[in-house]
Amino acid sequence: MAHPTDEIVSAMLSPTAKNRERIQKAYDFAEKAHGEEKRKSGEPYIIHPRSIALTLAKLGMDTDTIVAGILHDTLEDTTVTADEIAKEFGETVRFLVESVTKLSKLKYRGLERHVESLRRLLVATANDIRVIIIKLADRLHNMQTIEYVTPIEKRLRIANDTMEVHVPVAERLGIGSIKADLEDLAFAVLDPEGYVKAAAIIKEMRERKEKALEEAVKDLKRLFAEGGIKKFRTETRVKSIYSFAKKLEEKDGNIDRVYDLFAVRIVVPTIEDCYRALGIVHKKWRPVIGRVKDYIATPKPNGYQSLHSSVITGSGVALEVQIRTEEMHREAQYGVASHFGYKAKDAAAAQSYLQWITSFLPVIMKTPKPAKKQETPRWLKDLTEIDAEHLEREALHEALKEDFFAERMFIYTPKGDVIDLPVGATPVDFAYEVHTDLVENMAGAKVNGKMVQIHTPLHNGDMVEILSKKSAKPNKKWEEYAKTARAKRHIRGLLKKAAEAK
Repeated sequence: MAHPTDEIVSAMLSPTAKNRERIQKAYDFAEKAHGEEKRKSGEPYIIHPRSIALTLAKLGMDTDTIVAGILHDTLEDTTVTADEIAKEFGETVRFLVESVTKLSKLKYRGLERHVESLRRLLVATANDIRVIIIKLADRLHNMQTIEYVTPIEKRLRIANDTMEVHVPVAERLGIGSIKADLEDLAFAVLDPEGYVKAAAIIKEMRERKEKALEEAVKDLKRLFAEGGIKKFRTETRVKSIYSFAKKLEEKDGNIDRVYDLFAVRIVVPTIEDCYRALGIVHKKWRPVIGRVKDYIATPKPNGYQSLHSSVITGSGVALEVQIRTEEMHREAQYGVASHFGYKAKDAAAAQSYLQWITSFLPVIMKTPKPAKKQETPRWLKDLTEIDAEHLEREALHEALKEDFFAERMFIYTPKGDVIDLPVGATPVDFAYEVHTDLVENMAGAKVNGKMVQIHTPLHNGDMVEILSKKSAKPNKKWEEYAKTARAKRHIRGLLKKAAEAK
């Protein structure tokens, strides 16, 4: 007779008899602990941890993480103790379960609870990034069953929290599959009319363009075979409902200006094949001006890599072509989670790899090497520094929204090093990230070889050089020019120090 965990185990990348046994044991343990407890839907509570475990298995997570996902609510909702979990499943699982549990036992209310919960989540993640991946899987299932939550005000609060916090976290970690699902689920709650309207347009367009899309894919397969690319696979993608609605709004409702509603993904063996495939596509269909993007040479800040090109096919269909390797494709779907079990042979090695990848350095080599010294990602360390300053909750909330969860970009130093900054950051922020001495003596800046004012917003891919003089001194305007919370705090410190020295 099949065990309820068989689907979870079969979803794992490399299931073994040992991890099957551990997962089954955890499931039986949790099922007994939760007993007759029910979800608000009326289903047995065990359905929730089982769903989380299945999501974690599909992401490629290691066995400890899947076991912790199954047990994540036992400390809060049952009589199970942390010592029992450690005895039965080990100290790593105990840590993961305790880290997730602590977030649900806060005494704060409203904004205070929201911010403190978020801060604790990310500080726990600084110790082990698997904590936040479990939390994302937890939120995904809660959003999938949100129709059972009452009253409507609570649904709206949960959906808004999902859009403001969990979606940006998933984006930051590169977990595109969860990010898109969370966006659509939250959008359906926050703007049901907008959701229905966008979904209807997509359905109508898909039905109208389906045959043309099939023909375009057939053409590509034939052209690649003729061009000598023998090993490849294709899949079609329709833009998510929320993403489409957002793009349509940006284009003032003109659907003809949305070039990436439909996409065909082409997965090839090597980076060289990626560029060869792009050449074949452009030989067949002329690309839309300004819509060719090379995220292989210049990856997105979350590590995403792919070649993108929007084209108009012979039948008049606007189509985005995405070309990537199998490794790039998996990372685009699962982000940092993809490296547990896919790259590494054990959890320890996977954690080291994750700590490197979440530093958001560009990944250009097929098999990149981690930094010599593995450290907690910088953006997570920043959160503990904010807490040390005991900022007001409102200020912390703004710092998180404007800095840590803002859209990110890559800025280059003259030596080719990469600095990860939020969109809208200025040379002041860049100078602080490179070295504090640059801020203290900053006299000007060059962007792409041209002199600019130090409050000039930077753009992804800019090369920035900070000009300094020993006689240069910081002033109050610099704090206004800074985008990041770290730079603002440091500048305030410099000004205070200068005032005390007078």
